[in-house]
Amino acid sequence: MFGHLDPAKAGAGQKNLTAAFLAPRLRPLLYQILLAAALCLAAWYLVSSAAQNLSDLGIAAGFGFLSREAGFAIGETTLLSYSAADTYLRALAVGFLNTVRAATLAIVFATALGVLIGLARLSTNWLVAKATAGYVEVLRNVPLVVQLFFWYALITESLPGPGDALHPFPAIFISNRGLVFPVFKLGPVDGWLIALILLAVLIIVAWILRPASAPTAHQQIKIPVALVAGSAATLFVSASAGIEIEYPVFSGFNFTGGVSLSPEFTALFVGLTLYTAAFIAEIVRAGILAVDRGQFEAAHSLGLTQRQVMRFIVLPQALRVIVPPLTSQYMNCTKNSSLAVAIGYPDLVSVANTTINQTGQAVEGIAIIMLVYLSISLAISALMNWYNRRFALRGNRR
Repeated sequence: MFGHLDPAKAGAGQKNLTAAFLAPRLRPLLYQILLAAALCLAAWYLVSSAAQNLSDLGIAAGFGFLSREAGFAIGETTLLSYSAADTYLRALAVGFLNTVRAATLAIVFATALGVLIGLARLSTNWLVAKATAGYVEVLRNVPLVVQLFFWYALITESLPGPGDALHPFPAIFISNRGLVFPVFKLGPVDGWLIALILLAVLIIVAWILRPASAPTAHQQIKIPVALVAGSAATLFVSASAGIEIEYPVFSGFNFTGGVSLSPEFTALFVGLTLYTAAFIAEIVRAGILAVDRGQFEAAHSLGLTQRQVMRFIVLPQALRVIVPPLTSQYMNCTKNSSLAVAIGYPDLVSVANTTINQTGQAVEGIAIIMLVYLSISLAISALMNWYNRRFALRGNRR
């Protein structure tokens, strides 16, 4: 009914099918499918094994523990109030904010210091160039955790106690308990004032870092000047209404009032800033050296000063070389902040370790740490990539 199947034709068909699968176009796809299947199988094995082990130990898997009472105190809090009666989720949020505070301040100050050192590395002054080169070589080649131990020991062991605190500036005290300085007592209107001032500062920074192809300075300076003037006027009005300043006062065995930065935070901030600034300095130096020498000579021939040459000619071109590696340094600075656990600063890793020790939810705790640092790194990368695309050279499109 179906006829007789010729064995020769069947063999030829099988060979053609095998040749089709081994064709150059299909072979990479086959390899990718096999690799994906192997990865899925390995992931399934690890997850099932972890779930079985947790079940054998009587530990419930999942993130339900986040709603339970934490039962431990945190020495420093940022923005969020916290007590031992709060949940693990709130404790992790406090640790996250502590990490963001330390990393953000370190990135800002390391950038400013790194730019200055990078420019000083190119100075014609022999002493300045050699001193900054020594700074870069020493800081880059000493492990960060060793530097954190050094700064922590220097603060806690070398500085005097609160009763004999150093007093370099009015109302500012430095002791082995940290740094204490005055603070404004903010009212409902003052928060909007600070937000307005920060907005003006951000716009001015964006104007300074504008691309060379942007509109003229006279056109772009109008908005920043207007915002700064408006901020100053608002500040004057708010000051006339009465802004209170809370000064630190020594009482008993320590200072009360003002803002106090703990030795742990101070050591972490100083260590991260100086360490990251050494790498940023080399990035800035390399970016400036990447600008063609003819650009310098042409600018000097027009009668521009050294500062004008650097500001209007060199840095706008160097930024296109500086920004991509600078992104990596910002992410490294954020990830390096996890070393705070070594000196007792309650960052995300420290709080998560305490949570893991109390709940036994090691897999979930490590997953939270990984997810948070991954999210921060991706956010930094996205922001810097946007900046890089905004200021990149654009060729003629056909």
